Amino acid sequence: MFDLSQKLNELSQQGLYRSRRIIESPQGINLICDGKPVINFCSNDYLGLANHPDVINAFKSAADKFGVGSGSAHLICGHSNAHHALEEELAAFTGRDRALLFSTGYMANMGTISALVGRGDTVFEDRLNHASLLDGGLLSGAKFKRYTHADAEYLDNLLAKADGNKLIVTDGVFSMDGDTAPLQVLSDIAKKHSSWVMVDDAHGLGVLGEHGGGILEQMGLNQDDVQVLVGTLGKAFGTFGAFVAGSEDLIETLIQKARPYIYTTALPPAIAEATRTSLKIIQTESWRRDKLRKLTGYFKSGAEQLGLPLMVSTSPIQPILVGSSEQAVAASNGLYDRGFLVGAIRPPTVPKNSARLRITLSAMHEEQHIDQLLDALEKPCYDEYL
Repeated sequence: MFDLSQKLNELSQQGLYRSRRIIESPQGINLICDGKPVINFCSNDYLGLANHPDVINAFKSAADKFGVGSGSAHLICGHSNAHHALEEELAAFTGRDRALLFSTGYMANMGTISALVGRGDTVFEDRLNHASLLDGGLLSGAKFKRYTHADAEYLDNLLAKADGNKLIVTDGVFSMDGDTAPLQVLSDIAKKHSSWVMVDDAHGLGVLGEHGGGILEQMGLNQDDVQVLVGTLGKAFGTFGAFVAGSEDLIETLIQKARPYIYTTALPPAIAEATRTSLKIIQTESWRRDKLRKLTGYFKSGAEQLGLPLMVSTSPIQPILVGSSEQAVAASNGLYDRGFLVGAIRPPTVPKNSARLRITLSAMHEEQHIDQLLDALEKPCYDEYL
């Protein structure tokens, strides 16, 4: 018999029990959460596009034209001209030959890794990679090697001992820490060992780079440097889904071999049309990125003045290290009582004894919102947690 009750009790006693809050309003800075008005500091809607009127109108118009569901997988009868147009625009946006839509970022990572490597090959992953990247590597059937976070020298030694096809997999911006991968060095090492590099830039696209092209644009890297680019549409784009961009041969290989692509219903065409609108906004309204950078600096400066234990991050992801899971949950709940929604991130998402408050900023925040949050974090009742 499965003793699920005991396991759930153990999670609760360890401060690892997870529960959901119910949102009763559109995504944005001001939410109604479990019936309570709160200022939102835990969304990945970095540019404030999830509730943008132009994106909403594009979705509504497309729903009138295409209906709600796509009806099938892309390879059956679910691939609309809306999907196709978005793929072409994403390829142009990322400076790559082609792009391929997936229904979720998790599926994109799982499908891509398993299509590229298998038995006799080796996949190398940063220890702090997102769960979808780690799971993709583990389930691919390839030899699975993890290297110390951002440690290029260690990775170089691992690559020298490996046989078969070699795939280096990393986040662009690490979602729980907010720091970035040393992609130029990783690219150089990959070329040295005839390896490929795959980057999941879920938290960089739209946010980093002069035109929002993400960490690869910011670092001046192209398709020859990083062969596989994965992006999500549910964060800075404000919609839903994901894509993989790269060479003609890469995309054709994924169409033929990526099981999560082949055997999954296509995302609704109306979502694709809404995303085409958000892509235009990302490219034309650079003020959103400019403001986000300024707000990030403003928060960091204020937090440092208060002596808060910020982790090293220049991105809109600003984690405050707490330590124990119980303290992180207590601090998050205390902030909620004061009108702020801030997530408590605990193991196994992060290593043991590194639980944190993960504060994320949006271009829709104002300095007054940050001042109010910093004031709440400064209160004596949080000293035991922070």
